[in-house]
Amino acid sequence: MQPPAPIAVLGAGAFGTALAMVVAESGASPVLWGRAPERMREMRRVRENAAHLPGLRFPASLRITEEIGEALGAEGAEGGVALLAVPTQALRGLLRTHRAALAGHMLVTCCKGVERGTGLLPTEVVESEIPGARTAVLTGPSFAADIASGKPTALTLATRDPEGESLQAALSAGALRLYLSDDPVGAQLGGALKNVVAIGAGMAIGGGFGESARSALMTRGFAEMVRYAARKKARRETLFGLSGFGDLVLTCTSTQSRNYRHGLAFGAGRLSQENATVEGVMTAYAVSEAAADEDLPVTHMVSALLKGALPMEEAVERLLSRPLRREA
Repeated sequence: MQPPAPIAVLGAGAFGTALAMVVAESGASPVLWGRAPERMREMRRVRENAAHLPGLRFPASLRITEEIGEALGAEGAEGGVALLAVPTQALRGLLRTHRAALAGHMLVTCCKGVERGTGLLPTEVVESEIPGARTAVLTGPSFAADIASGKPTALTLATRDPEGESLQAALSAGALRLYLSDDPVGAQLGGALKNVVAIGAGMAIGGGFGESARSALMTRGFAEMVRYAARKKARRETLFGLSGFGDLVLTCTSTQSRNYRHGLAFGAGRLSQENATVEGVMTAYAVSEAAADEDLPVTHMVSALLKGALPMEEAVERLLSRPLRREA
């Protein structure tokens, strides 16, 4: 099936670039846009993203631009698809700045997190800035380098839009396989909350508490994710799929994970040297602040530790002193 519409990828970090590369391999001619003009011109010249995906050459059909108008077409153009691959906390600014150009496009959020201050999920941020927008979310267990180099990867595409199957076909290519869901809230919560648990898992290993402690934290963290998602009217079974459990396993066990590395450095008493976006930090703050009175022990612990409001020893003691209970 041919792609139903022109495809623009907004955000030239590792994940946005990888998505643009794999879509180009499908026979489409996507356009990749980034906000740093000099960097985009250099990427166009050398035909790779040397900063994030060195050594991986762009397909010939991938176009690179520093002009968002070129990526999206005329303002108000109908029928295009825009993959929004910017950090969650930067999403609103992008939408507000380019609202007119984005209107009329299918807007696919490709970030994982919760907006601090509002508690909104990425598609909710889109809908608050562009009322009536057609939205979808692309999420799941993946590393950008794996996608860009053609390694088998399965993701969730979640939308309630009637054109979901056409979008699924347009974005699936080569070794990238998309599974369609009609529960965007559950898919987004899985992708957001697992980052918080991954930071906690890194803290457990970095702090020297061992593999067993990490396994326990992952298990109880996942139960917390499911409970919280259910309270937000998501379907519990969504969290057992790629966008929840699948992403949790990958992110909590691999040093390729930014969130896990951040927790690892924190637990070891080192300041993280991470230059890339660590979405789980702001998500921990956002969820803990919005749900201050809810029973979210892992989220509240990670948030307090990151803020410096709680020493590691006290955090562990609090978790270990919780009342004994049955495992449901």
